[in-house]
Amino acid sequence: MTEALSVGFVGIGRMGWPMARNVAAAGFPTWVYDAEPARAARFAAECGGHAADSLEALGAAADLVVTMLPTGKDVRTVVLGGDGVDARGGLASTLRRGAVIVDMSSSDPLGTRELGAALRERGIALIDAPVSGLVAKAETGTLTIMVGADDETALATAEPVLGVLGERLVRVGALGCGHAMKALNNVVAATAFTVTAEALIVGKRFGLDPAVMADVMNTSTGRNFHTDVSFPGHVLTRKFATGFALGLLAKDVAIAADLGAALGATAPVMELVRRLAAEGRDEVGADEDNTALVKRWERLNDVVLSSKEHDA
Repeated sequence: MTEALSVGFVGIGRMGWPMARNVAAAGFPTWVYDAEPARAARFAAECGGHAADSLEALGAAADLVVTMLPTGKDVRTVVLGGDGVDARGGLASTLRRGAVIVDMSSSDPLGTRELGAALRERGIALIDAPVSGLVAKAETGTLTIMVGADDETALATAEPVLGVLGERLVRVGALGCGHAMKALNNVVAATAFTVTAEALIVGKRFGLDPAVMADVMNTSTGRNFHTDVSFPGHVLTRKFATGFALGLLAKDVAIAADLGAALGATAPVMELVRRLAAEGRDEVGADEDNTALVKRWERLNDVVLSSKEHDA
């Protein structure tokens, strides 16, 4: 079955396009659908495969469907059609029994489990498999993929496709665990970014060079992804071009904080970072790069974090 597996791809944006292209290049018969039909047509012309003119048409053609969409609510609407509750149109209305949906979006994990239960009644399996690695790794098929699944047969069906998209597939648990892991990873990253920015701002106000500070941190206990990559490569150079939008970061942080609240956990840092990320998104702009979040804190402190080389 896997040799002739027909793959549908819903959402061919910055991440979805290179991912779908890699699936088509691997020889899977590929159907794509996007909210912008012209984009789907251009994909088919440039990358091969077929542009579906509706979700129902894509569902009828596919054995496995990958969703790469902004929110879990979008996924539910695409899958169930209508208001996202009743299957009036959408993928579920035409997917055959035994088909598999792989949600690679950043979705709410509790909502993922609810959607999985609704699809199970229709004989359709759901797997959550969000990714880490940004556009560069989507291009090269070297993403890290966090996989949550209840159905081992469905997972076996999906693995050849996931193997094209990522170099590291991590089975993190049952359905919903992938989305939980993605959100929790990103809230840790956002927290590290927040405190790194604050430290560099305080240091610059005292007279330290932010580039030197990042250098020292990278050989000390303060080292993190942002001291190593985000600040030297994007903030201090003022490039702000990691390829991950601020609105998406704020969304993931909110998912993590909401999950903690739903589980009755005491997580004050998550709640604080959620508020700070939302404030930054609202001021700087949801479509701006996530590293541009620092601009709000720079304004509040009357400081600009840039390297001396950039200032020169």
